Amino acid sequence: MALLTKILILDDDEEILALFQKLLSQHVTASAGVLTANSGQRALGLLESEQIGLMIVDLNLPRMDGLQVISIVRRKYPQTRLVVLTSLHDEQFRARAYALGVDQYWLKPETDMETGMFLESMEALMRREAQVGFRGVQNKSLGDIIQIECLAQSTSVLKITHGTTEARLWLSRGEVVDAQTGELKGEEAFQKILSWTEGTFESLPGDESHTRTIFVSVQGLLLNSAQAFDEAIQEQVASGAEATPQGPRPPALSGLSGYVGVECAVVQDASTGQSEDHWGIHDPKSISDWAHQSMKDFRSLGERLKVGEIRRVLCAGNERKFAISPVGTRDVCVGFQSRLGLTEVRDILRTILTQWAS
Repeated sequence: MALLTKILILDDDEEILALFQKLLSQHVTASAGVLTANSGQRALGLLESEQIGLMIVDLNLPRMDGLQVISIVRRKYPQTRLVVLTSLHDEQFRARAYALGVDQYWLKPETDMETGMFLESMEALMRREAQVGFRGVQNKSLGDIIQIECLAQSTSVLKITHGTTEARLWLSRGEVVDAQTGELKGEEAFQKILSWTEGTFESLPGDESHTRTIFVSVQGLLLNSAQAFDEAIQEQVASGAEATPQGPRPPALSGLSGYVGVECAVVQDASTGQSEDHWGIHDPKSISDWAHQSMKDFRSLGERLKVGEIRRVLCAGNERKFAISPVGTRDVCVGFQSRLGLTEVRDILRTILTQWAS
């Protein structure tokens, strides 16, 4: 196991520093300690001398603002996890922070529940040593990064590295105009890039004169890529089932604890609804019965509408969000914290299914 690293909080409010230093020291057990800094210069000095695993940054700072600090830290210390904790309710700041490579963006908690959620998230970030995702945005898929850039009406070039493979996406005024990886170009390259579940990314200066090869909207591109992605997963699962004489193995649920926001899961026979395995819940029967009936109803609806196989069902409740997906001859129902958006639920589920399929 890796040595424990420290947490660094950067804020010019001494009361905030004292409060969160105390809370994080008490609740984040994966940390070797919590340091504080009231200026960007002081924070950068501590990064030079201390082993910092997680840095929590306010944006509204004197002299060197939070975005400037984030930009420097991401370049010089790429393995340090970065979290924004701010009072600024501004989507442009959020978009710019994610474009620079932060892991999470939080508004300063106003209730005990929000504080608890924040602390749980920081604990999970510190514990996740082998994180699947793009460096700097573990809770964001590449599709989310692209949508953030488009929302900000960005003209930029996204340089994306996946292992030894490199790719580039050209954006002009919030539209994707070209993509390239290896010998692939245009929409074909875009779909290939969107299939990657981990790597690093860097936002480079844009080039409005770059030749346009993609004329589909970003939502159309993401929809086409999602469909191709789902079909590939189902093919992998199906081929694995055929190659195993004893039949397909059920998914291993023990690894779900490594995904932020995942609370529970149930695996059941798709035809009978009989529960075969569960994780994170004492009595799975009520969830299992509900999931089986839901999938049965949706499958029946799909047959009547002649729309093909069900790939997943996403549901939002007051206490949890759920995602149900077929995996071979089984249905898997995964429960998520209610704070997650349905887009996040969908993307985390895709990452989980990809791991199982491989």
